[in-house]
Amino acid sequence: MPGTAHHQPGNPHYGPMPQPVQPPAALAGPRKRPGRLAALVGATALAAALLGGGAGAAIVGLTSGSSASSGTASSAATGQTISNTTASGDVSGVAAKVVPSVVQVNVTTGRGTAIGSGVILTADGRILTNAHVVQGAQTVTVTTSDGKKYQAGVVGSDTKSDIAVLQAQGASGLTAATLGDSSKLAVGQQVIAIGSPGGLQNTVTTGIVSALNRPLSDVGGGDGDQQNSPFGRQTSNVTSGPSYTAIQTDASINQGNSGGALVDGQGQVIGINSALYSPDSSAGSVGIGFAIPINDAKKIVDQIVNG
Repeated sequence: MPGTAHHQPGNPHYGPMPQPVQPPAALAGPRKRPGRLAALVGATALAAALLGGGAGAAIVGLTSGSSASSGTASSAATGQTISNTTASGDVSGVAAKVVPSVVQVNVTTGRGTAIGSGVILTADGRILTNAHVVQGAQTVTVTTSDGKKYQAGVVGSDTKSDIAVLQAQGASGLTAATLGDSSKLAVGQQVIAIGSPGGLQNTVTTGIVSALNRPLSDVGGGDGDQQNSPFGRQTSNVTSGPSYTAIQTDASINQGNSGGALVDGQGQVIGINSALYSPDSSAGSVGIGFAIPINDAKKIVDQIVNG
């Protein structure tokens, strides 16, 4: 979902997996103490973190002082039981349709390298990803599902919404994704996540929509202490954190999935994978992941592209 595709949601270089070593203090999870429940981890693969770089996949403590509800109905997470409205098709058919529309994003920064994912928007190489995937990027390379590589430029990014747009250079004939309508999602609906967790491109995982309208605006503060932000910077207040409300899913999302697709049973992209909830900095998916609703992402893309 470089540091682990914005403003916030680690791993091998494109090639052999580096041997993990003790992460630097700046990347270690904050010391546990009463009130801190767990951590929200940006889902980008950042080799710099494993190698001791300074801009790694940081974590943010979720504290009891930052409630999931903000006092308004629109920001409260939806958790009602609804019947599954997704067509029960073969997942392999959905994967075959969508995998060609998801790319791996390799980024180099002044502090190391990172791996994320992206969703192809146009045949000529416009790509949607997370802002935190390309934060501080010096070079960006995208790799399509069939192994073709393109250098890419960052058209623009919005760190508050954690959305960025890339343009692959000299690309043509790419398979654009079909974007769905995230307002029609239902709790319990089947979804599929596609991306490059740990640099393992074309990885497909399945699950359901666990909740809707999950607010993440409280990430990055709440107990007065300076926290490590998933966006590779220090923050001591909520204004620096992501402001979107997310789709929560139990489809496995890990570091490297950032910017990848969350799709429904018809193969329509309904979310952009961005973060995972983890009890500590070393854990992977525990069945709680977050994606930016595609309706929100489309608005930001339009603003970036059209000004």
